[in-house]
Formats: sequence, structure tokens, C-alpha cells
Amino acid sequence: MKFLYFKKRDFGVISEALYIAEDLTANFYKFSTNEWKKRHIYDLKTLIELKRYQISNNAFALICRDTIKDVNFIPQKIKTAYLICLQDHVILKTLLQDKNISLLPFLVYILTHELVHIVRFCNYLARFNASQEEKEKEEEIVNIITFDILNSVMIPKLDYILKLFCSRYS
Repeated sequence: MKFLYFKKRDFGVISEALYIAEDLTANFYKFSTNEWKKRHIYDLKTLIELKRYQISNNAFALICRDTIKDVNFIPQKIKTAYLICLQDHVILKTLLQDKNISLLPFLVYILTHELVHIVRFCNYLARFNASQEEKEKEEEIVNIITFDILNSVMIPKLDYILKLFCSRYS
């Protein structure tokens, strides 16, 4: 299968979307910048950087879990880190199929959704290794929270994306 990859010009949009999504999510949960960085350790990767097991044709993004050593502590403490694995090929295919979707608002939606998952995992509100039934319930919860975070944000075409992907849209 031939994959579509983000181009160099897309990385500025990805960076801007991540900044917006992180800011909106932190504000929603009332986290300070320091609290956000300490308690919610994550990284973002695009398709070109992913390992085979991190690639899906059925999602806009996946979250993987990893452990890292915290070099600021002696003895070294192991921390959990999350990896947001953007699925370029799925995202870009969706953009090609629907001209009403543009990259920035779509990524703001996707990244906000994934950051809500990370907040919930880090604060023990959801289990990373959950059963399929629990994962489906968690998706509903995260979908509602993502809608609540983004519903009043004034980004062109974001309301269209919420109508498509958030079941709570009213």
C-alpha cells in the first residue's frame, strides 16, 4: 500500500495545531504550564517516524505508551510517556475526500482529542490497557470532552469538523 505523508510545508501547521490544542486542553483542565509539562509527558510523531506497529489505517492518530528515565532525579526514576502517532495517510486521505475540511482545524480536533486521552491516562481517569468495551466507553467520554473544549473556539471550518466527528454536536 502506498502511503501519503505530510510534506515539509505541513509541519508548521502541525506545530500550530499542537500549540492550540495543548493550550485549549490545559485551559479546560485548569493546568498551569508547569503542571502540564510535569504531569503529561508526551511526544508527537508523524508517519515517516513510526514503527510498523504504530501504523493504523483506521484512525487519525494512535497513542502508544513508553517509559523514560527521569534524569532530574537521583536515583533515576522511570516515568510513563505517551506518544501521539499521527496517521498522515488517513488524515490526508480524509482531506482529499472532503474539500470542506482543512488541515489546521482538523489537526486541532485530532490533537485535542488525543491530549484529552493523555490527561485521562495520566490522572487515572481511564486505563491505557482497557478492555474493548472500556475503550469504546472511553472514546465516547473523550468525544464529549473534546466537543466541550472546541465548541466555542473560533477557527474557520472547525464547526464543520465537530459536526462530522463529535456525536454531541447540537
